[in-house]
Amino acid sequence: QVQLLESGGGLVQAGGSLRLSCAASGRTFTSYTMGWFRQAPGKEREFVAAISATWTGGNTRYADSVKGRFSISRDNAKNTVYLQINSLKPEDTAVYYCAKSPRGEITTATIGYDDWGQGTQVTVSS
Repeated sequence: QVQLLESGGGLVQAGGSLRLSCAASGRTFTSYTMGWFRQAPGKEREFVAAISATWTGGNTRYADSVKGRFSISRDNAKNTVYLQINSLKPEDTAVYYCAKSPRGEITTATIGYDDWGQGTQVTVSS
């Protein structure tokens, strides 16, 4: 099991930026696809972004609602995946979760991820 620890959430005004970090334990970090999901109150957890395993090219994918504003990246030397969030909107308010998929290729379904962090709250004020 991989331990995931998110950080970087907070309260920000609309139009602002945040960078979320997710530190992973384990020595095979490069083998995994890593994803970010979010869950707003009363809503289901939804896919935000993912980056594939290094050996499959480190490809990225984004939800349509965040394309052009969010950017996912990974630092394999630090076992860390990042989510840069720009031009924040009130509707981005949610708990953001980091997750690990055992697959090398990207999947956007929550069922494709087997380890999850505890989440970090992002609140955007209008």
